[in-house]
Amino acid sequence: MSSSMVEMASQGGDEEGNERLDKLHMTDLATTTLYLTRETFLQAAISLKDRVIEATWKERGGLQLQSMDPTVYTGLLGTAFTCLRSYQATGCQSDLQLCAEIVDTCAAVARSSKRHLTFLCGSGGVYALGAVVANYKDDCQRRDLYLDLFLEVAQDRALPSGPEEGGFGMPYELHYGRAGFLWAALFINRHLGEVVPKNLLMPVVEAVLAGGRAGASDNTACPLMYRWHGTGYWGAAHGLAGILHVVLHFPLSRQDAEDVKDTFRYMMKNRFPRSGNYPSSEGNPRDNLVQWSHGATGMAITLCNAAQVFSCDREFRDAAIEAGEVVWKNGLVRKVGLSDGVSGNAYAFLSLYRLTGKTIYQKRAEAFASFLYHNAGRLVTAGHVRRNDHAYSLFQGLAGVACLWFDLVSPENSRFPGYEL
Repeated sequence: MSSSMVEMASQGGDEEGNERLDKLHMTDLATTTLYLTRETFLQAAISLKDRVIEATWKERGGLQLQSMDPTVYTGLLGTAFTCLRSYQATGCQSDLQLCAEIVDTCAAVARSSKRHLTFLCGSGGVYALGAVVANYKDDCQRRDLYLDLFLEVAQDRALPSGPEEGGFGMPYELHYGRAGFLWAALFINRHLGEVVPKNLLMPVVEAVLAGGRAGASDNTACPLMYRWHGTGYWGAAHGLAGILHVVLHFPLSRQDAEDVKDTFRYMMKNRFPRSGNYPSSEGNPRDNLVQWSHGATGMAITLCNAAQVFSCDREFRDAAIEAGEVVWKNGLVRKVGLSDGVSGNAYAFLSLYRLTGKTIYQKRAEAFASFLYHNAGRLVTAGHVRRNDHAYSLFQGLAGVACLWFDLVSPENSRFPGYEL
């Protein structure tokens, strides 16, 4: 199986990067020779992390600030996040120190641009990560500096503006919108305690729910709907799955909770009947994307969250498991990254493992991760990520692979970077 995958990995990918390389089936769990030990994953993660640092930080030390991408998603802040994940796994102080240095560099860029406020693609991520890293370093002065900068971002008047106040001016999704800002706040509070107050966050949550109701006003079957660039996306990156995933972390009224649950039920009811996959957008008939950004992967992770929040509703747990089966049966995709590649799909199994405690999901994650151990370099050199110059980025390149390997050292504590808390 390994040799055939290597051969196919050297061939070109399709336009959307979701063509399958091969399939790993249930019976392969007992027969595959690809599985690696936790120590092997750890050493591989450390080595790959060092390569990411070399390529994105050391080799580009002379890069002009104005031309630098400071984001978590495809930029230098993703390297900082990977260093933090390495520190959390190994306790290596040099990783923590380097993470702080990279964040400071990104902050110099973020201060001059206030276009986006989110964790993945904006200043919210820079300041959130800066505050958390400074807290790890016991640097109270720097922690408070970054926290103050984040709270300054939180004062943006567009964040809590509902539809009646013209609130459609700012998107709602995870990459560039209000859900992405809220996730950054949750990340801070997860690590520092409730330092971003609810009186700042709950009006934004209420605006997100109001926007969803307004967006669904022409669809009586679905209580919440959001449009990004005119399209009603369903996925984690720009649509329903990502927005609802974030909203689930906040206290909801009975009506809000029912609207969220009924939106999930609408999505579950309108899956593709043959494959069980989820459309990328409202009314889209193309069943070709199984990844975190669009399709069953992001839905599996979000439904795992819903199954924990609505623990009395067994349907969400069942739907999460069914979405995971879609990811498994779809097999391996041609890209390596978290957004639309093998590493992102592996996290669906880690989420299911934490939800159910069943080792089959851990083994499936290890199978995907082991494939990356043997083939990630070939996929990159074959041009599947190099062509857009994000070969070492967190969400489209090898930094995401390193984070997956770190998480497999302690799968019970695994978290999809920038998505799970």
